[in-house]
Amino acid sequence: MTYGRTFAAWRDAAPDWDDYTRHAFVEGMRDGTLPRADFLAYLVQDYLFLIHFSRAWALAVVKAGDLDEMRACSATVHALLDHEMSLHVQTCASAGIDVDALTRTPEAITNIAYTRYVTDAGLSGDFLDLLAALMPCVLGYGEIGTRLAGDCAPDTPYRDWIETYAGAEYQDACTKAGQLLDSALVKRLGDHPETSPRWTALQERFATATRLEVAFWSLGRA
Repeated sequence: MTYGRTFAAWRDAAPDWDDYTRHAFVEGMRDGTLPRADFLAYLVQDYLFLIHFSRAWALAVVKAGDLDEMRACSATVHALLDHEMSLHVQTCASAGIDVDALTRTPEAITNIAYTRYVTDAGLSGDFLDLLAALMPCVLGYGEIGTRLAGDCAPDTPYRDWIETYAGAEYQDACTKAGQLLDSALVKRLGDHPETSPRWTALQERFATATRLEVAFWSLGRA
């Protein structure tokens, strides 16, 4: 899959990318050996994560430089709130965890660290800082879903999760997110943003968010 030239460059430069996308938790979903209790513990925290992640994308609407960027970020907020989170609600409900129980669950420290890092990137920085912090989650899950869909055990109980992130709707969202990132960089830094003094700092933001993604998988320990 390809999600744009910026993602390709930052992905290859992020030292923890493989630890994130090939984490033992991910491999447990692939081969079906991940304990269901661990998956549910992760899913509950991810539901809380997506609430803050939606707020961060809403902040991106504020930080955007033009209407096209505003529309792209607004569409992502809608997709998160009205589609992606529904998977969490449905899966948890089937295990006897209702929405009230989800929202009453305390946020794990790792969850707080990640979501507030992303929010701070937007509050203290500009649109590019925020996008750099947001992209590992969006595009990493797209990469994971695509790989697992072509390599998972036929009887894995996590097929619904895999198919959500490998599906056409999510993959289209990833393609558009990658295009948004490329376009935003060119608009602000020129046709060759990698030559800008800001490139390294933005790449480091992406790498830090990737490291926080690695830590997030540890929440899947019931």
